[in-house]
Amino acid sequence: MTTHPNYIAGDWMDGADAADNTNPSDTRDVIGSYARASADQAREAVAAAQSAQPRWAASTPQQRADALDAIGREIADRQAALADLLAREEGKPLAEARGEVLRASHIFRFFAGEAMRQRGELLPSTRPGLTVEVTREPVGVVSIITPWNFPIAIPAWKIAPALAHGNAVVFKPAELVPGSAWALAEIISRAGLPAGTFNLVMGRGRDLGEVLLGDPGVQAVTFTGSEATGRRVAQACIGRSGAMAKFQLEMGGKNPLVVLDDADLEVAVACALNGAFFSTGQRCTASSRLVVTDGIHDRFVAALVARMGTLVVGDARDPRTTIGPVVDASQLQQDCGYIAIGRSEGARLAFGGEALPAIDGKPGFYLQPTLFVDTHNGMRINREEIFGPVASVIRVRDADEALAVANDTAFGLSAGVCTTSLKWAAHFKRHLQAGMVMVNAPTAGVDPHVPFGGRKGSSAGPREQGRHAAEFYTTVKTAYVAA
Repeated sequence: MTTHPNYIAGDWMDGADAADNTNPSDTRDVIGSYARASADQAREAVAAAQSAQPRWAASTPQQRADALDAIGREIADRQAALADLLAREEGKPLAEARGEVLRASHIFRFFAGEAMRQRGELLPSTRPGLTVEVTREPVGVVSIITPWNFPIAIPAWKIAPALAHGNAVVFKPAELVPGSAWALAEIISRAGLPAGTFNLVMGRGRDLGEVLLGDPGVQAVTFTGSEATGRRVAQACIGRSGAMAKFQLEMGGKNPLVVLDDADLEVAVACALNGAFFSTGQRCTASSRLVVTDGIHDRFVAALVARMGTLVVGDARDPRTTIGPVVDASQLQQDCGYIAIGRSEGARLAFGGEALPAIDGKPGFYLQPTLFVDTHNGMRINREEIFGPVASVIRVRDADEALAVANDTAFGLSAGVCTTSLKWAAHFKRHLQAGMVMVNAPTAGVDPHVPFGGRKGSSAGPREQGRHAAEFYTTVKTAYVAA
């Protein structure tokens, strides 16, 4: 089997060793072998980025825009093949995989435009004879560390703004899903960037993390993953010798979807079904807590259970499938462990809860979508991120209690409310303690041209995506000029 190499300083390089990439829909299927970089190779990648970054920073906005546009166009042209690879390695149903690939294309093309929309200010000084120029410059070399649940979209929304604003990149994807990252890197490698501007190092975080976080040649680190790992990233960026590294962290969520008595039942059920169970619930924006008021509770649960019965668990590349497998054995074990915890805490299973060792004879990491009822917000299943197709219904008296329960969490990424009342919609938009609020829409699903991020334990540092990405990928310079 051919091993897919790392990409360092403009060259494809074998790693210290390699690991197989296995299909979670059929564990007999090995997608390919992918090189694992050594710590020395990671240092080589940082050095290459340091060397290349000044040249890339000096490139014209048009040169950057053309490169990013070319990347975005090729991703779109190869949508079918890239979606098939994504579904095969991560377990996302093919229709969702196609959407993710197209989103990655849109992100690169949006930031091609941003490369042309460099902004600054020219201001009069408070002192006579002076003018003030406020400009943005690239931050430098950026380490990009991405998770496994969106293996092409999340890399895109970090790599594209980094390049658009004149930075060099060292990119480490999640070890579980190297295929999509490698395919993206191969496209980027042909976009005409100076050698070393973009580097791909695959492998284990424990082998590469010290370099990607602590090398003095790295000026900024952007990370998406668990809260526990995010805290370690922040500590490493702050605690390293010499200059601290700028950091941007997107971490967990325990997102509420509030359903009020006056909600359109069909809309509320559709929002819950999509937000809680699509992408196998493996989204930091998933609706894992369904906070439902008394007057609609029983009808909502009955309707949601009926809709859950129409979901089809199966091979991610089977067009009939609506719920693919979870990503690997460890994630399946974690999900099943939380289901057992929920039962032990007194929650009642209204649907699902069983692992399925095989579908149509294919051994994989399958789990029925699972719904708990008769839960309260103090249960572990309502406090801790499960990251699987598992949701809980929390019954509350009224809108005021619903808001209090929704905000009673250590996280604050996304939150939603289903209501036909303009009054309550405005009230919840104002008072939900989350970075993103959805009204009559699923908590999962965001646009690339607007800011993404949360509060409390969900995020730290500047927002991602849209114009706000410049806050992280640039540094501000103020110049005073005498007449």
